[in-house]
Amino acid sequence: MPDKKLFILTGALITIGIILSYTLSSYVVLLLGYDDFHFVLRQMIFGVLSILIMWSLAQLDPDVWLHRLGLLLFFGGMLLMVTMPFMPSYLVSEVGGAKRWIKVLGFSLAPVEFFKVGFVYFLAWSFSRKLGHHGDMGVFAELKRFLPYAFIFILVMFLIAFMQNDLGQVVVLGLTLVFMLFFAGSSFKFFFTLLLTALLFFLFFIMSAPHRIERIKSWWASAQGFVLTLFPDSIAEHLRVEVIEEPYQIGHSLNAIHNGGLFGTGLGNGTFKMGFLSEVHTDFILSGLAEEFGFFGLLLVTLLFIWTLQRIFKVANRTQVSVYYLFSMGVGLLIAFAFMINAYGISGLTPIKGISVPFLSYGGSALLATSVGIGMVLMISRSVDMISKPPK
Repeated sequence: MPDKKLFILTGALITIGIILSYTLSSYVVLLLGYDDFHFVLRQMIFGVLSILIMWSLAQLDPDVWLHRLGLLLFFGGMLLMVTMPFMPSYLVSEVGGAKRWIKVLGFSLAPVEFFKVGFVYFLAWSFSRKLGHHGDMGVFAELKRFLPYAFIFILVMFLIAFMQNDLGQVVVLGLTLVFMLFFAGSSFKFFFTLLLTALLFFLFFIMSAPHRIERIKSWWASAQGFVLTLFPDSIAEHLRVEVIEEPYQIGHSLNAIHNGGLFGTGLGNGTFKMGFLSEVHTDFILSGLAEEFGFFGLLLVTLLFIWTLQRIFKVANRTQVSVYYLFSMGVGLLIAFAFMINAYGISGLTPIKGISVPFLSYGGSALLATSVGIGMVLMISRSVDMISKPPK
């Protein structure tokens, strides 16, 4: 049997996301002249479809279908991302000079969301065949073994960061790659070497675009007050950025969280969604949640995410098949990193990366793709004993 607890938990998060898409989109509805139920009906359609996809995938045999679906998502997603820049405008949506969405039956789908799940499966499949425990290998030997994956990731960075101008997705995929490599058997030394290399690449991409540099400056302006107190005055003065105004989005995000207090203002009673905090039903949905449902509402949602991750990692831990183990870990890492990057961003701890919250943020592509990933984990759970047995 598939893991029913995992299915129920993800269904609960999807339901919460549908409710939030209604209460937090009220200003956008008024501004754009949409029907009151414009966003909630669209999110409900994708939510019901996602639940059906999860349950349908959970009934399949992983030995037959996991490999087929995983490689289809990987190669199909990559093919779409390569060809999207050359597609006519009536087939793709262009925002900020980047073509990220394909128009399908009145909806826009982002291939990169589905590619992420396929990328995780490709890594799990390849790592399970090519890699193993590092043994007595040195760092350079491990690096040589890793080079083919580095070239693939560079191609992925080019497709997503340059052609689609979406550095946030590259950060999530890069972190997932490094941690999956560690779980596949690389050494601690090589693991930290890759983390340092990833940080250098991240800095390179920031320096390559002026708008990213401005984002970092805006973030540092809000965070420097506390951080610079840890340094001597002579060093702090050189690190200080003279920006008088607090970053607009972060300021309103923090005010929304503060306004919610412990118990929130109540469903539909939030004020910062009324034009002060843009995209509150998408990238800043946790801020809107904190305002209307308070600290305890945000805590409940966070606990649901933690419980969901616990069930995913439990599936990984119980399986004896290495590709199943690595794929389940990878799906859990995708969800965990996306949630953490968004949560840290809206609270001002890290720069905002435009990463949506899995299951909660408005948007069909991310919801469907994440549900496909969960469905594949549920498929794996069919072959795993998920019932805890008492010790003999």
